[in-house]
Amino acid sequence: MAAAWGRTRRGGGGGGGGGGEVAESIYAVVALVLVLVACVELGDAAAAVDVYRLIQYDLAGAPLGSRLAALNHHAGAFPFAAGADLSRTAVIVPIRDLDLSFLRDYIANKRPLGGLLLLLPQKISDKLGGEQKNDDSGLVKKILVELEQLLIHAEIPYPVYFAFEDEKIEALLMDVRKGDSAGQPATATTGGYKFIVSLPEPKKLSSPTISNIQGWLPGLKEEGDANQLPTIAIVANYDTFGAAPALSVGSDSNGSGGKYNLLFGLTSGGPYNYNGTYKWLRSFDQRVRESIEYAICLNSIGSWNNELWIHVSKPPENPYIKQIYETFSDVAKDIGVSIGVKHKKINVAWEHEQFSRFRVTAATLSELPVAPEFLESTGGLYDTRKSTDEKAIYRSVKLVAESIAKHIYGYEGRNIDIFADNSSLAVNPYYITSWLDLLSQTPRVAPFLSKNDPFIAALKKELSDHTVEVHVQHESLDGIFTFYDTTKATLNVYQVASVTFDLLFLLVLGSYLIILFSFLVITTRGLDDLINIFRRPPSRKAKAA
Repeated sequence: MAAAWGRTRRGGGGGGGGGGEVAESIYAVVALVLVLVACVELGDAAAAVDVYRLIQYDLAGAPLGSRLAALNHHAGAFPFAAGADLSRTAVIVPIRDLDLSFLRDYIANKRPLGGLLLLLPQKISDKLGGEQKNDDSGLVKKILVELEQLLIHAEIPYPVYFAFEDEKIEALLMDVRKGDSAGQPATATTGGYKFIVSLPEPKKLSSPTISNIQGWLPGLKEEGDANQLPTIAIVANYDTFGAAPALSVGSDSNGSGGKYNLLFGLTSGGPYNYNGTYKWLRSFDQRVRESIEYAICLNSIGSWNNELWIHVSKPPENPYIKQIYETFSDVAKDIGVSIGVKHKKINVAWEHEQFSRFRVTAATLSELPVAPEFLESTGGLYDTRKSTDEKAIYRSVKLVAESIAKHIYGYEGRNIDIFADNSSLAVNPYYITSWLDLLSQTPRVAPFLSKNDPFIAALKKELSDHTVEVHVQHESLDGIFTFYDTTKATLNVYQVASVTFDLLFLLVLGSYLIILFSFLVITTRGLDDLINIFRRPPSRKAKAA
């Protein structure tokens, strides 16, 4: 190499060639250092985590839910010292350790928070099993129910995400807690972990749609009979609503030839005052509505023990309501179930009340003794596959099918089991299980379901296999609700060094570059040229003299 440098000096006839070599060498060194720093920075990523964003929506113009999606703050773990400034801290906390009073205080008093990452149990379904054999599972479910209602009814000016616990997250949480307990919370000065979610500002969903699916099974008319056959409607609402749209699968919320027509309706928009049911009924021909003798709406029938309720808007003395109650009660006794009646005037808390608005007799069969509050019991975080009792679904299906069949064929009060176990007409438990599995894996928040969503296509196909006429109705969700996109994201976790380390690193690097530069100049151009580089050039007057 020395020989090569010597040839360059001699061939150049001066210092120009050497100067070019020096400059090129310095550029190469600087480029190498920049690449090295970039690689070190990228190599510090501790994890990439799938996260699910808290819903963002407007209700009658009022902003609700999380209003931000992008996150770039250092991580901190609960609990915190009183009066701690968390405006630049992304708080990470497992659901089971969450202090709801702390969060409620921050939201109510609009205290600043950098961000919030809520950790759900990896096997949340096991934690929320229907039997709830331990206190921990009951506690987690109680927290989730209260947390969800708190978050969806508040305006939260910072990003909120949900993630599932795993080994990486647990190790990260342990490191963050160690730093906090040692009095060294993560900051730009001390270093630590940094949470980054790179997302643009969420945009409004334009004209979200709701899809209603109906199947028609006509009855058998005698030859020459000009009268229209009466119709019995069996209706269930299939969509959900929850704090995290991408996690709102809702297994239990909704989604369980006689001389009568049977009308099967799978309606959308249930969480929004049954907006889809209203538009479905409004689209009916007047003669079809008038032919409906009564409608049975199914709501939350998947986790009850031995008691169900029939909710009605008309008085129980009404002949049709009395007939529904008596028929269902007789069948319920045969399968060891108790049924009660709840009468309340229309307030759109139940799906049957939309029928009542069109003067159609209807009732809701539910395990809930009272109507849920607005956006409550709509298939949120706590409503999972394991929170649903397959035996309860099986008994509910048999109860409804047996009651309607006895009414259609005039078998009320007779000791006849049409859908007897082990018979050719017996309810198939494997069929129920397969649909429960699908429902528990499919988020179904209506504004985020497209018209061509595979789930809607599956529902349509299923009705087509068992009924004669199937129709899918697409409607726009009423304008009182405005939803925003971005329901899922990737959280990048970086382990960052402190400012002190950065300064020390820059000092060492700068010293190294100065020494290297001096060495290259001395060996190629001589000591005098190095000194001249740092010598102050003469002024113009001195040059003129």
